Amino acid sequence: MLSAKKSLIIFTRYPEIGKTKTRLIPAIGAEKATDLHRQMTEETLSKVQQLKEFLDLDIRIYFVGGNLDLMKGWLGKQYNYYLQIEGDLGLKMYSAFDDTFIQDNQQVIIIGIDCPQLNYHILQEAFVALNNHDLVIGKAQDGGYYLLGLNQLNKTLFTNINWGTSQVFSQTMAIANKLKWSVYQLPVLRDIDTPEDLKFYQHIDSF
Repeated sequence: MLSAKKSLIIFTRYPEIGKTKTRLIPAIGAEKATDLHRQMTEETLSKVQQLKEFLDLDIRIYFVGGNLDLMKGWLGKQYNYYLQIEGDLGLKMYSAFDDTFIQDNQQVIIIGIDCPQLNYHILQEAFVALNNHDLVIGKAQDGGYYLLGLNQLNKTLFTNINWGTSQVFSQTMAIANKLKWSVYQLPVLRDIDTPEDLKFYQHIDSF
């Protein structure tokens, strides 16, 4: 039996001072907030490269800000880059999933770059879980999620969600239950979004 074709979508933005990690700016300033975003993106890709040693994986980077040449100059030419569409986070994610499933991918996972605790072991666990579950999700401590994995697409998962609030995970789970989908939950991890989160980031001494 052939293994399912796998893709990992990574959402990030080109690091521009004053436009990245804006909720952290009051605590550490715009330049350091941008440096933090840059560092977390690079660390995320480092973990993804570790995962590629174990899995045949298509990596797709969806970005805002900058342009294709700037992204390639920053992160390298070995990745596939795509502009995020306009709209709320749900529409952006749905569009990225839709684009990816159209490419004959059968297991698709999306992550951001805000979760330093996310490692390649958890990413590998997520792909394994997709062999036996309709949806894989990693809850963030703030009530959102840091990872979503699917082997089929349903737009209702991304609609009528209060993005950016503590209700995102619970609302998504409620939709999955209505769809009667089997769900695999990954460990609860912490995103780095607010000044209170900074103390949990291991490299914060440089900020």
